[in-house]
Amino acid sequence: MPTINVDKYRLFEELGEQFTEESFQQLCFDFGIELDKDTENDPSRPKDQRPELAIEIPANRYDMLCFEGIAMHLNIFRGKHGTPNWKLSGIPEDKLQTLTITKETEQVRPYAAGAILRNIKFTQDSYDSFISLQDKLHQNLARQRTLVAIGTHDLDTIQGPFTYEALPPKDINFVPLNQTKKINGEELMSFYENDRHLGRYLHILRDKPVYPVILDANREICSLPPIINSERSKITLETKNVFIDMTATDQTKLDIVCNIMVAMFSQYCAEPFTIEPVKVVSEHNGTTRITPSLAARTMDVEVDYLNQVTGLGESPESICKLLSKMAYKAEPSSDPKFVKVTVPPTRADVLHPCDVMEDVAIAYGFNSLPRSSPNRSVTIGKPLMINKLSDIVRTECAMAGWIEVMPLILCSHEENFEWLNRKDDGTTAVKLANPRTVEYQVARTSLLPGLLKTLSENKAMKLPLQIIEAADVVFKDESVERKARNERRWAAAYYGKTSGFEIVHGLLDRVMTMLKVAFVTHEEGLEGKSIDYTVKENPSKSDGYFIQEIDEPTFFKGRAAAIYVRLGGELKRIGELGVLHPTVLEKFDLRYPVSTLEINLEVFL
Repeated sequence: MPTINVDKYRLFEELGEQFTEESFQQLCFDFGIELDKDTENDPSRPKDQRPELAIEIPANRYDMLCFEGIAMHLNIFRGKHGTPNWKLSGIPEDKLQTLTITKETEQVRPYAAGAILRNIKFTQDSYDSFISLQDKLHQNLARQRTLVAIGTHDLDTIQGPFTYEALPPKDINFVPLNQTKKINGEELMSFYENDRHLGRYLHILRDKPVYPVILDANREICSLPPIINSERSKITLETKNVFIDMTATDQTKLDIVCNIMVAMFSQYCAEPFTIEPVKVVSEHNGTTRITPSLAARTMDVEVDYLNQVTGLGESPESICKLLSKMAYKAEPSSDPKFVKVTVPPTRADVLHPCDVMEDVAIAYGFNSLPRSSPNRSVTIGKPLMINKLSDIVRTECAMAGWIEVMPLILCSHEENFEWLNRKDDGTTAVKLANPRTVEYQVARTSLLPGLLKTLSENKAMKLPLQIIEAADVVFKDESVERKARNERRWAAAYYGKTSGFEIVHGLLDRVMTMLKVAFVTHEEGLEGKSIDYTVKENPSKSDGYFIQEIDEPTFFKGRAAAIYVRLGGELKRIGELGVLHPTVLEKFDLRYPVSTLEINLEVFL
């Protein structure tokens, strides 16, 4: 969760009360945030630096990523003042500043919005908070500027109407923020490549044929989102009118960021909580809209639902009073079973009645909620049979001296197929559409790649190494709704100076014995190649398992076998064991022989 550092004295002044560390910590707890640190008595704090409070904010509360948001909501919670009435200034639409989005921006960042804060009065503290909120939103909601980028400009240094265009890099020339020399778009990439702050965002545009730019009426560049603004329109403490531009690849996130930015700092305008909108004209689809919308959402929430989940018995009027402490505007509905809840434009995290219920519980006090025991019969959970079976296998292997490993379920396509000398028929493995690295391209269809990679990474260990794994593999399956299914398997690998085939075979026999599956011999008939066999221990029983030699490229020729089992009269091939082929060992960088076995455990359920 994000942590916000605020000036302790300034916050207490805004709250109108001097708290002790314990009392403020309790206030934070009651509201659902957490006081992480108070530097008042921290010996490492410089003497000329005012003490700060580090406050941990829930990840969904983007409206509290700044001093203004924290102070406002704590004051509302404590009943010091009500929820602000954010509104748009009443300027006729034909007098509004306009931002025109050209069709070329579809290639890079197709969405944009704008807003103006008129006659704003900055102090050093509020100015720093304004810049900090942009950065916090960039890092969190905007996902490192990939979804949304915010630009702020001194409106008195530029002239509207504005256009949002996409131009070839060589046609872009401007003086970047805090610089003195003009550079073009191509030079900008190399100029900021080693910049610790801006270098991380260059990849968003680097390979694009065109770069997005905000231009004023004189075709002067105001910003090159999402990288940097122009020095010409830089805001300072003396700035009176702020033009905010926002560009995005996600329309929903754009609207959320736009509302939060203007709502938090419109309190510093000459007319508090009043924002001058901007008319946005899109040439993509010929639409026109006014931003920010600041539209409050209303929802009818069932009173019984709120009371039953929280264990309360509050009236609609009492619930409305509780919700007012959490910045909602609520009133009893015409239907007494419901309350009409108005969600402020800053609370994009409220999506469902359960979100309202949570805020009712916070306003009432979590520690004050009635405690009760469930009135239904108490049940005791038990493990799934496949998990119970896997635990039995793991325990037997551990008692036999084998070590359990837990590799990742994702692997590269080569490791799953080519490195095991297997071919991909295209209908077996589930492939990731957007793998971050070549190591995580497919969900494994065998446990062997993980075991062999583990052996490869532990070659320095004393030999022999005996490792096992009982876990899931994944297969495509068009017969199920999700088009894929898991299958529980058990695999073992022996790595030593000898092949260890007999050791792996012995482990198989031990586990099968503990599962009460008998070993049987078989005789293969000449006609139809049907398999017939008898049980050594008890000829009257037909169920059991046996192995039969196979020739597969994964294994050394003549040193591999398929594992068959007959249960309930049905014969199935459940796995293989053998000495791995030298080319497989070479791919996994293993010097000595490796014997493996792998079987499907689900056939025993």
